[in-house]
Amino acid sequence: MSLKVIDLMDVPKRCEELRAGGKKVVATNGCFDLLHVGHVRYLQAARALGDFLAVGLNSDDSVRELKGIGRPITSENDRAELLAALQCVDLVTVFPQIRATQFIAAVRPAIYVKGGDYRAETLDEEERAVLKEIGAEIRLIPFEAGYSTSRLIEQICKGTR
Repeated sequence: MSLKVIDLMDVPKRCEELRAGGKKVVATNGCFDLLHVGHVRYLQAARALGDFLAVGLNSDDSVRELKGIGRPITSENDRAELLAALQCVDLVTVFPQIRATQFIAAVRPAIYVKGGDYRAETLDEEERAVLKEIGAEIRLIPFEAGYSTSRLIEQICKGTR
């Protein structure tokens, strides 16, 4: 496993060291099941907003709760390793909850990024409260039309492209 993949309990100390060194920490999170070019472009855009990108990865159990039976396609360890292999990603941690509240509180980012399929007001209430408490800026990155894990799964099942 990559040195970029760390336990959620170790995230606060690592991010505090970065902030103390003058680094702007950016955070985002998601399932990232069947990593595709839309994910890569999104993560590259998120990383461009600061000096360090921390990615919170939903655990297998939380992906199942969010996406349903049969998901994730790829295990949390494999998804974490794939994300860590990307040059734009500086840190990956798996969190067990459906919501990213604990992850956000651990990172305390200067900027929190979500995809353009979200709006600030549609973010989870608890997540928004933590972001407000730590003074994080919320940035939305335009959605990459035509790219989705659900769509890929559908195409694979149908044998189409």
